[in-house]
Amino acid sequence: MGIQALPRAAVRQKLRTPLLALAAGVLGLTAALVPPTNADAAESTLGAAAAQSGRYFGVAIASGKLGDSTYTSIANREFNSVTAENEMKIDATEPNRGQFNFSSADRVYNWAVQNGKEVRGHTLAWHSQQPGWMQSLSGSSLRQAMIDHINGVMNHYKGKIAQWDVVNEAFADGSSGARRDSNLQRTGNDWIEVAFRTARAADPSAKLCYNDYNVENWNWAKTQAMYNMVKDFKSRGVPIDCVGFQSHFNSGSPYDSNFRTTLQNFAALGVDVAVTELDIQGASSSTYAAVVNDCLAVSRCLGVTVWGVRDSDSWRASDTPLLFNNDGSKKAAYSAVLNALNGGATTPPPTGDGGQIKGVASGRCLDVPNASTTDGTGVQLYDCHSNSNQQWAVTDSGEIRVYGNKCLDAAGTGNGASVQIYSCWGGDNQKWRLNSDGSIVGVQSGRCLDAAGSGNGARIQLYACSGGSNQRWTRT
Repeated sequence: MGIQALPRAAVRQKLRTPLLALAAGVLGLTAALVPPTNADAAESTLGAAAAQSGRYFGVAIASGKLGDSTYTSIANREFNSVTAENEMKIDATEPNRGQFNFSSADRVYNWAVQNGKEVRGHTLAWHSQQPGWMQSLSGSSLRQAMIDHINGVMNHYKGKIAQWDVVNEAFADGSSGARRDSNLQRTGNDWIEVAFRTARAADPSAKLCYNDYNVENWNWAKTQAMYNMVKDFKSRGVPIDCVGFQSHFNSGSPYDSNFRTTLQNFAALGVDVAVTELDIQGASSSTYAAVVNDCLAVSRCLGVTVWGVRDSDSWRASDTPLLFNNDGSKKAAYSAVLNALNGGATTPPPTGDGGQIKGVASGRCLDVPNASTTDGTGVQLYDCHSNSNQQWAVTDSGEIRVYGNKCLDAAGTGNGASVQIYSCWGGDNQKWRLNSDGSIVGVQSGRCLDAAGSGNGARIQLYACSGGSNQRWTRT
């Protein structure tokens, strides 16, 4: 991941990170949202807490920001592993064929080791961020250039890098399960195997990883294709030691609880696994904690790396996806991660237990039609009952959840915008203020949860707040 690897799924909404507060009132909720804390935390920093289980908690570092004292203070204090964000990629390390330049890469490496951190190498063979001279090659010339590049970079860092992302992002997006059509792929289907064999010969002491995105969900074709490649490599003795899951979670590629299954299944092939480029749109505390706990649950999970220090350092800054605000202050997600690493709370506690939300005007309950779990299903009013599709829990981040992992979600910001269920991903369109007058206001839109009628099946929407009884709700 880096400068030229842009988001794989369109981000529906830009995010903010307001401090949310829920007023005690008709819904009987607590007065304020505060980050979870763990008074008995064994360690007070992320790296130290991760080290308790023999893991690392790392960060991507940019050489150009090492003069920023706030940046380096956080990075040095909190993390025990470093990945160079762009400095070890092909265009940076071999700008001209056969002429290597490690000045920026060495600056990151030297800063890391001088501060007692291990270093992950990223990345040796990739279709993106190739220098112009490499882009112009094809066939056997390109294959040899790839081999020469791997040897040149790994020889420079021989014995110094803990893990190398040998090959990056070689599978196609979508449902085909095919290899990505790239200049490297067109040199022959064995190019990945050749890259790993070359890397093993160049530095036998480094762990050799394959790294990719949108491969966290076990049910996806891309995940299965990667799994089959690793299984084949292990069966034939191709030297692969680990698999990296980038984990750029967003509204188009949300976290799914089967990520743990994915990690477990890859580990069962005899490879280590790692979360290599974590950022989460909106920095949901519950999702961050879930990812960390997934790693902790798999003995072969080496650790977690977040892709940047503060939101302002992120390649997706407008998504506010990291653990530190622009000013360097810690987010609620930071506390959730630290607690998880210290064996504390795995998710932020709910502000209220699951229960019905009843319309004052109608006497009917907020309901998911036909108990659907499909993203995009619009919610409605319906006669109240005790089934799970009417059981809503409010979290400390302002989400209103049903089934545990689906959030009440505004599909827009204007009057009449649909209100639906969608996989929780931490966006402001999934956060709500619950007011003492019984109104429920969307954080992103400032509009009220509104019943368009009073009968069974009446549509729930956003609408400008009017104080009407069709915009007031009680908890039962």
